[in-house]
Amino acid sequence: MPDASGPELKTPALPYTDEVKAKTDHLYPRVAKSIPEIEWRVMAPYIAAINDLKKEKNAVILAHNYMTPEIFYCVGDFAGDSLQLAKEAAKSDADVIVQAGVHFMAETSKILCPDKTVLIPDPKAGCSLASSITGADVRLLKQKYPGVPVVTYVNTTADVKAETDICCTSSNAVEVVEHAAKEFGTDTVILIPDQFLARNVAAMTDIKIVTWAGACEVHERFTAEDIREIREGNPGVIVLAHPECPPDVLAEADFAGSTSGMSNYVKENQPNNVVLITECSMSDNVALENPNVNFVRPCNLCPYMKMISLPKILRSLQTMEHEVTIDPEIIEKARRPIERMIALPLKRQSMYNHQHAPEVAAVEARS
Repeated sequence: MPDASGPELKTPALPYTDEVKAKTDHLYPRVAKSIPEIEWRVMAPYIAAINDLKKEKNAVILAHNYMTPEIFYCVGDFAGDSLQLAKEAAKSDADVIVQAGVHFMAETSKILCPDKTVLIPDPKAGCSLASSITGADVRLLKQKYPGVPVVTYVNTTADVKAETDICCTSSNAVEVVEHAAKEFGTDTVILIPDQFLARNVAAMTDIKIVTWAGACEVHERFTAEDIREIREGNPGVIVLAHPECPPDVLAEADFAGSTSGMSNYVKENQPNNVVLITECSMSDNVALENPNVNFVRPCNLCPYMKMISLPKILRSLQTMEHEVTIDPEIIEKARRPIERMIALPLKRQSMYNHQHAPEVAAVEARS
């Protein structure tokens, strides 16, 4: 797994000039409530240089919801969750895609756009969940459960996707699982590698689910006691939780859904006080779009997402590093399950109001 403690690239500070000010003044109101002006004067030269280079190189930046506001709002061309970014990668006519996210997301962009140059600003920006399983592990699972469809969370590497039948995100996991079971004529589905997502999906369907002993290091640390303490300290607060959290956390929440689902909930309902049980920058970004909502901010940082910074994005565009490459045979195999997911008509977003106990048929692990 990549080392999350790697040093920041030593990029010389860029000057804040009148030219930079003219190029970035229209962007500052987007983030002014989150970034003090003194910090903006440090960030703005990088933002101006990045946006100039994007035009020069016909590049776009895909910014995940967990990016910090200066990236999310000021250099990102497309922003959203894993499913949204996968779709944008497939539609983009840019020559270069810069993934402001983690490595598996950059791989997904390369899989969908094999003729484009895909860059990841820091190749060490990995994912604890993605590193929990390999393609070889999936092949062994298929041997153990012959004929059972494999639904793979997009938070996985290309070689894992290449062994799967269809991908899913937290936005559509329930629907994809039910679709896979119907297509294969079975009552059992393998849903990997996040055991908590699998348990939360299992509570929403009658399909039997076999899963893997993987977890996101950000979401697995939240506990039901955390939620009760938040409510005690903030009476009336609305709690929104991500389905990568343990089931007992979701049981304490008012709403559970993907990052886009949580964002939409806030926009549509405008609660007086809300807390998002997910990665820290998500609250910062949603708060900027909803100034009348008060955000309670206990959260967990993703050390890998935070490895992506403005200086690293600029360096990546200047040097065209670090390019993501995947074996063409793996690309071909991995593209099919992603395209099946994208083509599936999403009739509803997966919401995780548990209908019965979040129990799975089995949790597999590497021997």
